[in-house]
Amino acid sequence: MAIQLTQSALAGLPDTVARPAYDRSALTAGILHVGVGNFHRAHMAWYLDRLFAQGRDHSWALIGAGVRPGDAAMRERLAAQDWLTTLVELDPAGLSAQVLGSMIDFVAVDPAATIAAMADPAIRIVSLTITEGGYYVDAKTDGFDAGHPDMVHDAGAPDAPRTVFGMILAALRARRAAGYAPFTVLSCDNLPENGHVCARTLTGLARAQDPALADWVQANVAFPNSMVDCITPATSDRERALVRDRFGIQDAAPVVCEPFRQWVLEDNFPQGRPALEAVGAEFVADVSRHELMKLRILNGGHAAIAYASALLGHHFVHDAMADADIAAWLRALETREIIPTLQPIPGVSYDEYLLLIVSRFSNPEIGDTIPRLCLDGSNRQPKFILPTLRDRLTAGAPIDGLALELALWCRYCEGTTEAGAPIAPNDDAHATLRDHALAAKDDPQAFLSQHAIFGDLVGSAPLVAAFGDALAALRRDGVRATLAAYVAGMPHR
Repeated sequence: MAIQLTQSALAGLPDTVARPAYDRSALTAGILHVGVGNFHRAHMAWYLDRLFAQGRDHSWALIGAGVRPGDAAMRERLAAQDWLTTLVELDPAGLSAQVLGSMIDFVAVDPAATIAAMADPAIRIVSLTITEGGYYVDAKTDGFDAGHPDMVHDAGAPDAPRTVFGMILAALRARRAAGYAPFTVLSCDNLPENGHVCARTLTGLARAQDPALADWVQANVAFPNSMVDCITPATSDRERALVRDRFGIQDAAPVVCEPFRQWVLEDNFPQGRPALEAVGAEFVADVSRHELMKLRILNGGHAAIAYASALLGHHFVHDAMADADIAAWLRALETREIIPTLQPIPGVSYDEYLLLIVSRFSNPEIGDTIPRLCLDGSNRQPKFILPTLRDRLTAGAPIDGLALELALWCRYCEGTTEAGAPIAPNDDAHATLRDHALAAKDDPQAFLSQHAIFGDLVGSAPLVAAFGDALAALRRDGVRATLAAYVAGMPHR
């Protein structure tokens, strides 16, 4: 019979399950993390758990926080098990499980409670995993979206914010008034220059509230850039059953992930930081090239296989990678159009990194799904595909493959697979995307006219031509033949 996960039950867990090798009661909080999802617990919480097990930095434990209704549900699940999480690493050579104890609390999902927790001087880092679309970026200008209703609200009601950025500003104001140093704000989302994006949003909102506050934030608050990487599928009944049946643990919120992690950070933490380099994190002066490598090769690679695989009826990522046409398409696009946009990194081979990515995508134990990769395309495409496309256009280089990726997304947005099966909506902009995708049957430019997504690419003659050719080929020849033609170096026309 499975054991309900709690602090008191740790000693009774099976010997095959690792557990915190430190006294959790001796931990004190130093980091407040907003967005306690699977990725955070497989990544930051894992690094800290390893560090605490070395007997180090016990004043840097985690407190969770959230701003969405789903965060309250997560808080309830974790509260019932004393903030513990079972993490299973899905290694094809053999699965392993451990219980992470680096989180010691989770504040009530309430703005006032979150602000009060951030204002506590013991908190020296506020970290974020709020998804790529959570930073209020204006697609037309790539700057701060001051006109978004959430930002308009928080600009006019600084003492009653409803966004995490409004809460951060309220906490910073409170700390400044009390004479406490400001915390560091650390983004852990998959965004190019995520620290700079976070700083731009926070100072943009601050300027709308009080220009003097914005100046103070710019002068005093650190926003280090970071690159994070660990494939972490969503938790479903499958994962809960795995933890229960394989490892004997009843966990309402377990996490599974691949046996690979990477974390590269700028070393800019004025109020101190945990010694994460002791457990494998890398601290560098400039994260940007590592960041682009990951965003373009891995995240761009996910986008490349996502929509083609969905249209061909694949559900699991490893099954898609076992499809020779999908795997060949991924390699061809990466080597011809994505990797050439990257600047060299001393000691890093992009070819070897691509081989690693192919191996990670092909891991059958992960159970990662194509629907997860297709999720939220209206926010992910502008982050993972369009910057590469812009660089290729600027260089006057061919964009046939990147245009085909967009055409596959357009065809996917119509809402049916190639076999005619319905595709469930999985984008907040689903209805708009579908309308534009259907209109593109008669006028391919109709899909590319969405300013909120394509910004300055709207009306690009080379893109319109390449996209139109790719979309026509998909309709004329089908997905598989169109992918094979690209791999063979044949034009879409």
